Amino acid sequence: MLKEFKEFALKGNVLDLAVGVVIGGAFGKIVTSLVNDLITPLIGLLLGKVDFSNLFISLNGVHYETLKQAKEAGASTLNYGLFLNSVIDFLIIAFSIFMVIKQLNRFKRKQEEVKAPVTTKECPHCITSIPLKATRCPNCTSVLEGHGSQSLATE
Repeated sequence: MLKEFKEFALKGNVLDLAVGVVIGGAFGKIVTSLVNDLITPLIGLLLGKVDFSNLFISLNGVHYETLKQAKEAGASTLNYGLFLNSVIDFLIIAFSIFMVIKQLNRFKRKQEEVKAPVTTKECPHCITSIPLKATRCPNCTSVLEGHGSQSLATE
């Protein structure tokens, strides 16, 4: 059982996943800083100098100026401002990952298009796709001129 676990843990996919989790955690910290330190203050400024981190509801009925004061007093709070920060955080991370994957897929498609060799040509008589080396069309049985030439090749 230990041997099987060792084989599983050392497979390439598991190591790739571990690296992805570590990089994702670091990326998450960067995005959190971006949201908390740059985006949220700008949104707060546009909305009348609102500080999202201090948007909360005190459940004990006492009014506190800041979330820190409420926590120091031991009050239970609903921290909807912190929740808004987390939602913005998530949306930015999701959009960033979407853009990265979109670009990777675009590059991958381009590489596949470049690597795909031309292996067929078009029959000039019946306009069907046939192998490059064909000397006779298997569909209309026409004899093809220029056996195997790529002048009839399609893309």
